[in-house]
Formats: sequence, C-alpha cells, structure tokens
Amino acid sequence: MLKRLVEPHAAAAEVAIGAAAYPAPFAPGLEFNAPVHGAWNIVHTGMLLPESIQIYVCAANCMRGVVLTAAEMNAADRFSHVILRERDLLDGTAEQTTIEGVSDVLQKRGRLPRAVLLFTVCLHHFLGCDLNHIYRELERRFPTVAFLRCYMDPILQKTGLTPEQKLRKALYDPLQPRPAQPNVTALLGSDFALDADGDIPQMLARNGAALRQLPDCRTFDDYLSMGEAGLLLAVCPAAKYGAEMLSQRLDRPLLYLPASFSYAELTEQRRALCAALHIPFVSPDVEIADCEAALDAAGREIGQTPVHIDYTAHPRPMGLARLLLAHGFRVERVFLERVSPEEAEDFRALQRTAPSLCLTSTVRPEARVRARGSTEKTLAIGQKAAWFADTPHFVNLVGGGGLHGFSGVKRMAALLLDAYRTEQDTRDIVPRKGLGCESCI
Repeated sequence: MLKRLVEPHAAAAEVAIGAAAYPAPFAPGLEFNAPVHGAWNIVHTGMLLPESIQIYVCAANCMRGVVLTAAEMNAADRFSHVILRERDLLDGTAEQTTIEGVSDVLQKRGRLPRAVLLFTVCLHHFLGCDLNHIYRELERRFPTVAFLRCYMDPILQKTGLTPEQKLRKALYDPLQPRPAQPNVTALLGSDFALDADGDIPQMLARNGAALRQLPDCRTFDDYLSMGEAGLLLAVCPAAKYGAEMLSQRLDRPLLYLPASFSYAELTEQRRALCAALHIPFVSPDVEIADCEAALDAAGREIGQTPVHIDYTAHPRPMGLARLLLAHGFRVERVFLERVSPEEAEDFRALQRTAPSLCLTSTVRPEARVRARGSTEKTLAIGQKAAWFADTPHFVNLVGGGGLHGFSGVKRMAALLLDAYRTEQDTRDIVPRKGLGCESCI
C-alpha cells in the first residue's frame, strides 16, 4: 500500500521573513523539481572552454540528463561518455574501465582536442578509486591534451564544495603563468560575459586596459592568454573558490566584486578596483542619481503590481527585494532555498522593514501541489518565479545575466519595465535548458 511520505500543506513551503530562520528557512527532505531549466548546469558551463570536449564516466541511469543537455544545445559532437557497469564495482575494474574508455573515445575521434573535461562521479568516491592514477595515466598516453579534473557528484552537493565550484576551479587549471601584463585584466568563473557598457568594462576601456573573459574566447589560445593578466577579477559567488586558487598559483592579485544592489557596496568595489588599477577614484554620485531616476520611473509605471523574485535570476534576490521595496515596489514573494552569507545583512534588514515578505521554497514537495497563478497581473523576476506565478510578464534572466555595478541596477529597472509591458510565452520558454545557449528545442 502506498503511503504519503509528506502531507502537503503550504506552511512547510513558505514562511514570512519576519519568522524565517537564517540561513535555511525550510527543512530539508524530499525535493520537487519544477519544469524550469533556464539556469546553466555543469555541461553548459564546461562548453565555454573552446576546442575542448567533455567525457562523463558514469552508470547509464545517471547519464540521461547530461547527454540530453549536450544534444539540446547542439553540442553532441563535443560530448562523450563511458559507462560503468556492475562488474566494474564487483571486480574492482572501475579505474581501468575509466582509463581505457577515455582512451578509446579519444583514439576514435581522430583529431585530439586541446582539452578534455573529464567528469568522474559518485561511484568513483564510493569505490575509493585512485583518481590521481587515472589522470596520470591519461596524461602519459595523451601528452598534448589538457585533462581537467571535473566532478559530477551530487551526493556531495550539500557538504563542502559543490560540483559548480569545483568546475569553475578546474576550468582555469590549464592556465600557466606568463609574464604579467599590467594592462590586462581577466574575469574568472562567469557563465556570461559582462555587459560591454557595464561599469567594469567601461572603466577598464577608459584606462587602456583589456578585459579577457572565458565567454569571449573563441580559441584555446585565446583562453591561454588569460594567464598573462596582471589582475584577476571574480563576480560570481560560485567562482570565488576557483579564482582564489588561481590567484595563489599564478601569484596574481585578485579582486572579488560580487554583483550587488547596494550602492554602498558597489561604491567600495569601485574604490578597490581603482586602487588595483592605480587610477583616481571617481565618486559614483552621478551613476547613483541615474539609478534612482530609472527605478523611480519604473516604479511609477509598474505601481502596485505584485512582484515575485527567484534566486535563479540573480545571486542577490534578497538585495534586489530590498532595493525594490525601498522604491515603493510591491514585492510580495521571494523564491529561494537558502540565504547566502553574502545576503545576511539584507535578510536582517528585510526582517525589520518588511516582516510580511513571503519566502517560498521551490523544491519542497508541497510546491508540486501548490496553487499557481493569480487573479492579479503579476511581475516575476526569474523563470521559477514566472512558472509558479503562471505569469507571462517576467524578466527572463538567469545567474545575473552579465549585469553588474550601477549599470546593472539601471539595466534591471529597464528589464522590469519591458517585462511589465510585454507578454512572453512562459510555458514555451522556461523548459528550455541553458538560457543564452544555442538550443535545438
């Protein structure tokens, strides 16, 4: 007889921020996966490395998602897999199967890639495989190929480094130190290139400095040229660990300038960047005034339309909610699972100033049967918020989308107005994997 493991009731999946626990407002347990797939996964991110291929070594039942991701983004020619079978577990042959399987893939390709993102998985951990031996042997057999140590081990998702953090570290492991060029700056670990008219690119351009970032690289040699950067930057939280490791290895200064909606934080980031570039600091008073004007204009038109925000749109959903509420927007709900330590101050501030703001889980099993839609026109920021609100008015953004700095605040105001004025086909858009990637769907 089937027995319901969790009795669905909304209280377990949502809570007013005034009563929410930090940093985890919701109890862990069974999880629901909403049919929203615009956020990038490890396959999408790995494809940023030019002239590379990905090889996953895994049991067949776990391979479906990554295979489909590669196929859906028209990159199946850069994706291969090696299947581990039960006998590899019982006979202790998983290491040899991995080595011979990867060798077979490469030998059959004819022309070797410049780099291989080799993903080992949970089974390798369970079996205690000697991963160092695997990589040493593959490097001996294929000395012209850079093998990147990547992991698809979701069993470790909630402890230690995530697969995304590990991948963003591995992506820069092949970089070798070159003579540092003071007029070259490298941005590390971002899925999206910074907007060309953004604060950082414009500041660098005005001072004769070049910005190199992986999404702009077209060849492996373009990528290797990032090793001559005199200054390293990171703006994506998941990239911080890998950027710190590269900074130590190359002995280059690093600035971590996370995307933010706080004018004070953005001002200090500008001050730090100016100091690192040895250029005079220019007060952002004009930019702040422009941001205020843009937000006020958007607020007047959008009025008291309910606004829902989700964590997949931007790494700072709490900060965005705080900014919009301060400008009179009717922010009713933020979808998230945990509160980032970087948003602790915003969380505490919202507890004081907007205690009725609703925090809602997207993965609690209750979300599966939660009523969707509203009798009111709703404006969503992010694909998950759009799906749960069942609204055609949404900002179609994932991972920050390259927005950063004061220009990012202004751009967000413009995106809100555009979403408010224009309807989109939510049910067609949000199931598509990897927003911004080529799609064959």
